[in-house]
Amino acid sequence: MVVAVSCGGSDTTSGSVRLLVFGDPPELEAYRTLIQAFAEEEPEIDVELVEASDRDDLIARLSTSIAGGSPPDLFLMNYRFYGQFAARGVLEPLESYVEDSAAFALDDFYPQAVDAFRWDGQATCVPQNISSLVVYYNRDLFERFAVPVPTDDMAWSQFVYRAQQLTRDADGNLVRGADPDLPPQPNAAPAAIYGLGVEPTIIRFAPFIWSNRAELVDDERDPTRFTLDTPAAKSALEQFFQLRTLQGVVPPDVEVEAEDDETRFLNGRLAMLLESRRLVPALREAATFDWDVAALPRHQQPASILHSDAYCMTKASKQKDAAWRFVEYALGPDGAPVIAKTGRTVPSLRSVAESEAFLDPTQKPRHAKVFLDAIATIRTVPTVSTWPEIEDAAEPILENGMYRAQPIDEVAAAVDEATRPLFARAE
Repeated sequence: MVVAVSCGGSDTTSGSVRLLVFGDPPELEAYRTLIQAFAEEEPEIDVELVEASDRDDLIARLSTSIAGGSPPDLFLMNYRFYGQFAARGVLEPLESYVEDSAAFALDDFYPQAVDAFRWDGQATCVPQNISSLVVYYNRDLFERFAVPVPTDDMAWSQFVYRAQQLTRDADGNLVRGADPDLPPQPNAAPAAIYGLGVEPTIIRFAPFIWSNRAELVDDERDPTRFTLDTPAAKSALEQFFQLRTLQGVVPPDVEVEAEDDETRFLNGRLAMLLESRRLVPALREAATFDWDVAALPRHQQPASILHSDAYCMTKASKQKDAAWRFVEYALGPDGAPVIAKTGRTVPSLRSVAESEAFLDPTQKPRHAKVFLDAIATIRTVPTVSTWPEIEDAAEPILENGMYRAQPIDEVAAAVDEATRPLFARAE
């Protein structure tokens, strides 16, 4: 779908910019809001919002359009996926654009987000946001069952206990497999309410590896393999899998396929959910219960993982000046508050992130500062060209660990075998 958003009454084709994005309806509406605001500032530039159906569709469209010589001028992409395009030399490095900008400098942004989009030492894309993984929780469920709400200094054991106490059957009773005082029964009847929703993916368990003072890969800058076979990493990963295999506080895969975690949370049947900032617009629009956020639980030290998207410009763009003007507005002190107020992003521009545009006390989540507090402990996965393939290869193996109780040593070995050749091809 292509949504043309005309900036003013001008029909100047020389000022037409195509922006490729994907997202849920509330996210896409946020981008439309931003473009409409830009229209008032730059009426001579037309912006076309090109909507991909999901991330895979966006990457496929971008690859195809680049190969065909007609790519979009701009696209928004997570740092985990842009490396495959940077390695092909099809992106216009933006560091010199920022250096010449009167709207902002690189030092005005949080360095964790800027550094995630450096390729060969140069800022290739400019970050829009700097979200982190946090705990979303249904305050009404916690109050209903008299369980203390999550706190920012939760130990892992306290987190698991809360999840167990919120895993209930249709009558509100503790589910036997999740009751810490009763023997676990992983094959017990499904719960009506689960304590936690979390996917068995690298970006979900990585913070707990780091929190347990272990490493995810052997070299962050030039990785050759995962290091899930170390004692500390195996311990953290096994405890992560036990959320399903031992405690039963996470829905089984058949239930997740029938109703994904986000939908289950919105429907009031999930007490906690691990997600980034992207969930906020949907919750503001559709949640019928009270909700808030808290920091991730910790093993030995606090840790979180970067969730950041950036504006990238294609080298083949014929509208680089107009495209940069949109980026400058979107990320600057005038445009960044527009999208921040929609709830979608944690602005990467410090001045906006620390302003009421983001920390609005009248809007949920009330504890929005948790996203800013987490920045000091944020880490990133490697930004190598084959990282999307690495994630795809590891995912079914990790699913076996969580949903099929495959022994942790077998999981670590299988992940290593499946991904080591992909690391070897990385640029």
